[in-house]
Amino acid sequence: MLVAFAIIAEPTSATIHDHRLAARLAVQTGRLLLGLRQRLQAQDAPRTLLQDEGDRLAHEHLMEQLHRARPADAVLSEEGTDDKARLNAHRTWIIDPLDGTRQFAQEARTDWGVHVGLVINNYPCAGAVTLPALGLLFSSADKPTPMPHVATADRPLRVIASRGRLPKAAIRVAKELKADLVQLGAAGAKAMAVVRGECDIYVHSGGQYEWDSCAPVAVAVAARCHASRLNGEPLLYNQPDPYLPDILICRPELAAATLSILASEQ
Repeated sequence: MLVAFAIIAEPTSATIHDHRLAARLAVQTGRLLLGLRQRLQAQDAPRTLLQDEGDRLAHEHLMEQLHRARPADAVLSEEGTDDKARLNAHRTWIIDPLDGTRQFAQEARTDWGVHVGLVINNYPCAGAVTLPALGLLFSSADKPTPMPHVATADRPLRVIASRGRLPKAAIRVAKELKADLVQLGAAGAKAMAVVRGECDIYVHSGGQYEWDSCAPVAVAVAARCHASRLNGEPLLYNQPDPYLPDILICRPELAAATLSILASEQ
């Protein structure tokens, strides 16, 4: 029998200062990216330049600020060299300086963001996700509460999945639960759609990395959402190989049914 569970970090694992630091850095970086985007788009710069400069600016800013604020902590960044010394660190920040680089480079796209997460003993204990183009911050410091379940005949359940790479698992869950299937770009935007109550279940298979989901999972768990692998196993971070192929984030009351559907297709 499958038992649904969520990752719940020990309340003493991260201080309130860690939660606030993650939020502050995510907001700062988002503002820098918005300014860069506006300047380069005004110059009709090619999308490749926006992508390269966005990744560089965000990475350099976050690395500088984290080393200044938490010099003893390790950092794993999508845009940096993986220093394996992090494996022996008690505290490791896992960051995606610009989640959704392609979306960032496209005018009018809002589904991109910044992820700042803190991992202690392999679990995300603090995190922040910003969607700068929407002016939104999601932080584990705020202990957000998911919006009440509102599925009705006029608003059926919604399963959210990747745009362009629609996982078979998401299709199966949507079909079995008679849910609408929604597609969106960046990983953080999809996870936050569940936290915001815009969607109910986020199913991803086919490949991600720890920086794609670390901060979103910290925020989702703070909001009392379920977060796990598609087989129900816990999501573990700061692993030797940062590849983390699949993830489920959903409303807690939907976890058991979703995991049962996913198990049936194994």
